[in-house]
Amino acid sequence: MRGAALHAARRAAATGPRHRPPPRGWDAWSARTSEPAAGRHPLADRTVSQALHRRADEIEAAFGAIAPTLQELAPRQFAPEFAAHAAATLHARLQLDIPAAALVASWTAPLDLRALHAHCVLGTFCRLIERAFDRGLSHLVDGEPADALIRRWGFHAIDITPCADGRLSGVTDYILRVPPSIVAFRESYAGAMFDVAQSVRHWESVELQRWRTGTPNAAEAPTRFLKIGVYHFSSIAPRHEGCAAHGSDDVRAAGALLERLNQFDQAMRTLHGARCAVATLLIGVDTDTDAIRVHVPDATGRMDILRHADSAILYDATAHLPREHAKDAIRDAVAACAGVPADDAETEGMRWFCGYLLKNNIGQVEAVRDWHRGRYADAGHTERLIVVGDPVDDVQLRNLAFQAQMRTVEEGAADLDVGIRILHAHHAPHRLPVPILAHIRFDPRIPGAAVTAEQQARRLAAAILARHAALAARGGLSVAAVVRAADGSALTPIDLTASHGDASPEVHP
Repeated sequence: MRGAALHAARRAAATGPRHRPPPRGWDAWSARTSEPAAGRHPLADRTVSQALHRRADEIEAAFGAIAPTLQELAPRQFAPEFAAHAAATLHARLQLDIPAAALVASWTAPLDLRALHAHCVLGTFCRLIERAFDRGLSHLVDGEPADALIRRWGFHAIDITPCADGRLSGVTDYILRVPPSIVAFRESYAGAMFDVAQSVRHWESVELQRWRTGTPNAAEAPTRFLKIGVYHFSSIAPRHEGCAAHGSDDVRAAGALLERLNQFDQAMRTLHGARCAVATLLIGVDTDTDAIRVHVPDATGRMDILRHADSAILYDATAHLPREHAKDAIRDAVAACAGVPADDAETEGMRWFCGYLLKNNIGQVEAVRDWHRGRYADAGHTERLIVVGDPVDDVQLRNLAFQAQMRTVEEGAADLDVGIRILHAHHAPHRLPVPILAHIRFDPRIPGAAVTAEQQARRLAAAILARHAALAARGGLSVAAVVRAADGSALTPIDLTASHGDASPEVHP
């Protein structure tokens, strides 16, 4: 077996960003129905895949019910008692509470169905946030808690920055399949171009907690903070459906993100010394298949955009091996990518973590092949809304939301503009506005934090409308704001009518 595994490892340790041909057996896959096959790969966790698929179906069904419901109600809007009937229908079918007074229509003032559609999208998203999906599906790895494993591999906290592109909306739960227990921070930026100073503050908050409380482990423990940057590319339309922030150039996207990771590492060394060095990892995602490239660091910690282990190649190379032999092949591939022996002790922790991500992603590669015939039908953008402010991880699904983290529009203007440009191009042909949710978290233990969060949410919403005033004036934007306690309690919607004079209905999830 070792010869076969080593051959697979060498094939999987790619030496250049390339656009793969369709998977082997593509013609046979194309002829299949969307029903999943009985599992094939020994490392694919089908229990997790099925649970994630059911979750995706529930989310898709919730949003899919909006347009048919409004289409059914629209012709009846001038009938007697319509407002009460519409409010009851929206509650029964969409589980949204919209006051009947906001649904009153007359022949001189018909309902603004465009605005109502946007409010239903925003309200449905907020309702699903409070749905409390089980996000700990991948908590155990071969019977051991994932957080215990990553500490054994030499890491005590993980900070993930994916691109804000909605096709990475499921990066942690679906693509990487890592449980929330091992992710200390997750913020999205256009092109994954994170703020280095903000990442330094993330590190400082984790280290202060380690010194004060010994969590997640003691400050003197020999573990590191791991920063992961996630870029993306398209294998179907590489020049058109890659990262918009980098002109659909995956080499440019990977290179810019690697440079930013190196800047973070240098900032940590300069500010806190070599003893506080962090670990960094670069990952690429093919948004057409959800397969990943892991740019495994070498013995010095250096990464190269031309050197990576590819989960799609590994899937094909190991699908027919026994489970333990498939694991060995992945470990060999990672070691070959790092340029070290498979038993190298110095690089073992990072290599095993990279293998963990590749193994997890094999389950997603198989799920896409099972339920989507190998590749998603929508290579481009079909996001339903934009989320600005603090990240929302509670509801994850590919192409669900473009997420742009910012405290002010000034600092996140570029990300916001990219998101609005993308969603406006998708929504405009249907004469629908772009729904935007300003989402701000606060610590309820801090006096006055809730009031400050509400003020910030109002300012963010107002600044968005001011920056894109022309589009808003044409009914092309619909902005809502919510605040939420950091303990994960219910969302509190903010009434923006007083600050913007917007008479559109307030949606309460």
